Amino acid sequence: MKGKFSFRMATKTTSNKKNTLLIVESPTKVKAIKKFLGSGYEVAASNGHVRDLPRSQMGVDVEHDFEPKYITIRGKGDILAELRKQVKKADKVYLATDPDREGEAISWHLVSALKLKEADAKVQRVTFNEITKNAVKEAMKHPREIDMNLVDAQQARRVLDRMVGYSISPLLWSKIKRGLSAGRVQSVALRIIADREEEIDSFIPKEYWTLDVNLSAAGEKKPLVAHYYGEGNEKKEISSKEELDSICLSLKDAKYVISDVKKGERTKKAPLPFTTSTLQQEASKALNFSTQKTMRVAQQLYEGIDLGSQGTVGLITYLRTDSTRVSAEAVASANDYIQQNFGKEYLAGEVSSKKSDAKIQDAHEAIRPTYIENTPVKVKDFLSRDQFRLYQLIWRRFMASRMAAAKYETTSVKIDAGKHRFTVSASKTVFDGFLNVYTDDEDQIEKNVLMKNLDTNTKLSFDSFDSAQHFTQPAPHYTEASLVHDLEALGIGRPSTYAPTISTILARHYITKENKSIFITELGQAVNKMMMEAFPQIVDVNFTSNMEALLDGIADGDVKWKTVIENFYPDLDKAVKEAEKDMEKVVVQDEVTDEICENCGRNLVIKYGPHGKFLACPGFPECKNTKPYFEKIGVECPKCGKDIVLKRTRKGRIFYGCIDNPDCDYMSWSRPTKEKCPKCGSIMVAKGNKLVCSDEQCGYICSKESSDSNKD
Repeated sequence: MKGKFSFRMATKTTSNKKNTLLIVESPTKVKAIKKFLGSGYEVAASNGHVRDLPRSQMGVDVEHDFEPKYITIRGKGDILAELRKQVKKADKVYLATDPDREGEAISWHLVSALKLKEADAKVQRVTFNEITKNAVKEAMKHPREIDMNLVDAQQARRVLDRMVGYSISPLLWSKIKRGLSAGRVQSVALRIIADREEEIDSFIPKEYWTLDVNLSAAGEKKPLVAHYYGEGNEKKEISSKEELDSICLSLKDAKYVISDVKKGERTKKAPLPFTTSTLQQEASKALNFSTQKTMRVAQQLYEGIDLGSQGTVGLITYLRTDSTRVSAEAVASANDYIQQNFGKEYLAGEVSSKKSDAKIQDAHEAIRPTYIENTPVKVKDFLSRDQFRLYQLIWRRFMASRMAAAKYETTSVKIDAGKHRFTVSASKTVFDGFLNVYTDDEDQIEKNVLMKNLDTNTKLSFDSFDSAQHFTQPAPHYTEASLVHDLEALGIGRPSTYAPTISTILARHYITKENKSIFITELGQAVNKMMMEAFPQIVDVNFTSNMEALLDGIADGDVKWKTVIENFYPDLDKAVKEAEKDMEKVVVQDEVTDEICENCGRNLVIKYGPHGKFLACPGFPECKNTKPYFEKIGVECPKCGKDIVLKRTRKGRIFYGCIDNPDCDYMSWSRPTKEKCPKCGSIMVAKGNKLVCSDEQCGYICSKESSDSNKD
């Protein structure tokens, strides 16, 4: 059979089920599954992967058809020895590793590591999407062969990632510092973050004003607050104080007349159940969980929790999925629960799942509770705080996905005053629907409830104006949630890769987190700069997205995995050799400074550390003296006249401050320049190719080129 790992079917059946062995990945599943299957089965765990490429070398034979060189992972020898003993005793072996590409590959590696033959009739593959009795027993009725298409997709990803990491990382060591790494997905993620930081740094705020009018209506105690819209049907932005004053002046003695009142109805559809990426995003926003923490806690809920009299039960379905599909049994169970606990009117009609596209890698279900009856309140005493909060989020989201849309009554009012127009809008919930169980930041039940009996005959009188100055804001810094959203939207990586990708670039100190926001560090900037210059294809978003599509093609059986490797490696090898050649011209030495080591008298040198540059004695390890490095930028502090230096927050975010801190508190997130504002005399800061006055109230802007030409 094409694309399948062929096993000859058994010619003889046996009724003795005492010698049946089921192998899973995680030991926490063993107890629950053994209980589901009964005494006729032995259940054992591989503890994840048992074979991998060696750490000491690339482990891919590029001279001989790119054959991977797999070895037993250190520490797995005893586990494999015990499994081999159990395999010898077994008449039948079921490989029940996780239902994704990684799980399929682990099963394939187990066949080799346990010395099972390809045509061994006693070995078969089973998968289940949840650790429940029904799911496990049903899976045992439908064993299959190992799907070599899925295995090959995993092998291709592993080999591609190894080639990139082991080819490029040594160049980072020689150019920047030892211990750094590059990766096929992590380098693109770093580039996306770097691009966002550059966009923020180059952003120039624009001033604008808002104008509200407070009006009174006869017989009403509560004032009516209307927002300035523009002139007639033409929307207008108030861009300066002078323009605001002109509008207010023209409104003097104006009559305020309601010209239109429109009432309508708006519906808000229930959200879809969670996929891996949407769970990571929502857990980050609602629970402040990192992607890594979300996956760790979700794994615990999936593998099983001891629920007392119920025994150990998997509380959620498999946590790595792109799909929003839900089984008919789960739909029926949810519908029954909703009807009994909320009423028939809360039931949704037909619920569509997210449209399928080429990026969906597996036909799993969405992430949902395995048993609706296990409500968060019911199982709370058996869960840790983190487990409870995540389970409650999943349970509520799934229930909401099966419920009716929320309905709002909306009112929109236009108020004319001479040639100017003000507007008021309000909404009132008339049916809460899914909001009864699940809300997010965007779901506000009531907004600006208006006075009753408001119509075109209502007489209004002027009370006062409220105005406020604002400045446009740059794109927000990435959070883990928004980064996962963009990685998925761009087709970079897959559900199983988001958490390890972010964890890796955090661990390498390429990025740092302050509160929820992600910032690139000086080290991350240096790595990204080198990758952009030497390996533009590796950090190209479209190239990486296309590679993911090819990996999906392998999983579907449409593309041969070694063909992908054969086409990829020559370009990578050429780029590495060219980068090595270019670097031969650059003698990478530590930059010597004028600072003298107090311990031994040598000149201190600049080194790269986890959080950027620092001063160190070149006499290491005899002399271990280190000092902070204050990188002067050649600009005097506008407050005290001393040097402005590049600094870093405790977590590595770059800013500019006075060298005389703490006596001088000057600081700026933007790079100060020597230029003074010709309008107000304040210091100018660099924003991309522009110079901007550091005093926001002044707002003077000029290009760097015009500033240079003025000096000439």
